Amino acid sequence: VQLQAFGGGLVQAGGSLRLSCAASGRTFSSYRMGWFRQAPGKEREFVAAISWSGSSTYYADSMKGRFTISRDNAKNTVYLQMNSLKPEDTAVYYCAAGLETAPLSLYNFWGQGTLVTVSS
Repeated sequence: VQLQAFGGGLVQAGGSLRLSCAASGRTFSSYRMGWFRQAPGKEREFVAAISWSGSSTYYADSMKGRFTISRDNAKNTVYLQMNSLKPEDTAVYYCAAGLETAPLSLYNFWGQGTLVTVSS
């Protein structure tokens, strides 16, 4: 599976962005998909994940209520809707694909990342 994330950019605090991650390969619908982020000088952290069917979603505590992950298996795409953005959300955001049965922290394939910058 090859992944390409896009949709990042510069936004003011309180604003919204929607990230997309397009996947190639026929088996996209069989993978759990996740979003991670890495801020400057910090370690990569988990943001959200969604099961292969879309029926289950998982969020880091700091993103609950602000971020929404979704997927469209017909389009081989996973989305991350980000609302009420804060300057501390500034980071490079990565999408990833992993086996449904693997731990939430374990993913086999990674996209190249898209930069989100939130100005105060």
